[in-house]
Amino acid sequence: MLNQQSDLNRLFGALSDPARRTMVERLSRGPAPVSELASLLPMSLPSVMQHLGVLENAGIVRSEKVGRVRTCSIAPEALSAAEHWINTRRTQWEQRLDRLGAYLASQPEEPDDAP
Repeated sequence: MLNQQSDLNRLFGALSDPARRTMVERLSRGPAPVSELASLLPMSLPSVMQHLGVLENAGIVRSEKVGRVRTCSIAPEALSAAEHWINTRRTQWEQRLDRLGAYLASQPEEPDDAP
């Protein structure tokens, strides 16, 4: 459980940066070379590489170097962990709100004081 929490912390931490989310959004359409990802962002290539390192450490992105070109792709299984965590929270809140709705429906209506 602790390792799973650490993985989620790393995942959400990686997604907390707008530049990294931009990269993930682009990669969700298919693999891309680092140069293309860098062209999307107003930063230097070393900074882009640093952001990609964070995404790779979180397991969100994979990269492969062929010759002089490093191509990145998304690792969808990493995002499924976040999706599972979010869906669990959503289900819990839906159940709580359903119980609140049932409770409120069971309460007698109060008369309006307005004429």
